Amino acid sequence: MDTLDDLVVPEETVLEACGDTPLPEFGLIERVWSTDPVPNDRVESAAAEAVESLDFDDVPEGGEVAVGAGSRGIANLPSIVRGVVGAVRDAGYDPFVFPAMGSHGGATGEGQREMLESLGVTEDAIGCEIRSSMEVVRVGETDDRGVPVYADANAAAADAIVPVNRIKPHTTFSGDVESGLSKMLVIGMGKQRGAKVAHEWAVDWSLSEMVPEIASTLLEALPIAGGIAIVEDQHHETAIVEGVPPSGFLDREAALLDRAYELMPSLPFEELELLVVDRMGKDVSGSGMDTNVVGRIPHFYEPDPETPEIKRIFTRSLTAATHGNAAGLGNADFVHGDLVSEWNPTPTLINGLTASAVRVQALPPAVETDRAGLVAALSTIGVEHAGPESARVLRATDTQRLERLHASEALVERARERDDLRVIQEPEPIDFEDGELTAPSPDTPRGERAD
Repeated sequence: MDTLDDLVVPEETVLEACGDTPLPEFGLIERVWSTDPVPNDRVESAAAEAVESLDFDDVPEGGEVAVGAGSRGIANLPSIVRGVVGAVRDAGYDPFVFPAMGSHGGATGEGQREMLESLGVTEDAIGCEIRSSMEVVRVGETDDRGVPVYADANAAAADAIVPVNRIKPHTTFSGDVESGLSKMLVIGMGKQRGAKVAHEWAVDWSLSEMVPEIASTLLEALPIAGGIAIVEDQHHETAIVEGVPPSGFLDREAALLDRAYELMPSLPFEELELLVVDRMGKDVSGSGMDTNVVGRIPHFYEPDPETPEIKRIFTRSLTAATHGNAAGLGNADFVHGDLVSEWNPTPTLINGLTASAVRVQALPPAVETDRAGLVAALSTIGVEHAGPESARVLRATDTQRLERLHASEALVERARERDDLRVIQEPEPIDFEDGELTAPSPDTPRGERAD
């Protein structure tokens, strides 16, 4: 085998092996959500106002403030970071931004800087210096288990630290705090070394216990002025921007997590034969595809969610912002050859080693075309819902954008009976060109062209 292309099975081979597999017709359905986001032209000022809730009492005039930014595709991230930086400077301090993203970016300082830049967080956009390094310092150990605790060396040397992160359900564990400010301190600010230590201990005790324990140690050991918490709505728009002082880190974050659960988008059906995901990546979810959406947990020591139940997942590509990191790839059953050509095994493996989640980094069977992927998936679902009129199939842009979905005929009929769904395009036969889907992604992000 000379190249990655040799891993891709030709369409002709798949079709011959699967035999006659009729495909369902697809319509387009839309979710009916009521939301109240922060207007885009108010997000920066809202972030600046949130800084007023933080504790800078022990920071000397002109002292350095390290602002942590991560690798997730957070809506309005450049505006939020810019607002925080501006408010810190207006208060008389000297801000800089550091990447708080564990091992992402191939576990290199330059790679993490590039990840921030791909998300629009550049020095010109935010108005301050970005200091990106994988160097860490050991700041202590936890009281209960003696777990060593590490932090970004640039951040630890500053007079104050302000993490900026979205509060949301995590993709690999559930607890009082999940993905948010505390996890950014532990995993993100810990860089590759700190993240690996936390995940190694989590194999025995779960991240739901390790994150609060290590976060408490960091809050005691470092000058953390508080954090800027973000909650997004179902449309992936900014719903809440709030300053959280260190005294309320764990408690307030738990309350915001409850709100994030209420607003989290999910699939509108709990049982599917097939989910087609147009793209996955670290900017979409830490697991590439949000496990809360697809119902598959990448860690062997955490149970899968009870719902949804999806027999097959076919994933078509990687996002540009993930830079080849296909962490979570093993949650798919089949992938398109295009994804294989975009896949970079090195950052993917580093991510898996850091998270102690190597099984889910495995490459699923790769097929040459969309038609081959659909046929391969639908020919392996059993017989109960195998016909084109009864197969329950959805196609999503990614697991973060679920407002509009291509749906098979069986699901379109169900959508007609529900107040929270509306049918905006009637089912019609799938159109292929050279074996590839011609219909654009169902929920193409605003301002972007459809794939």
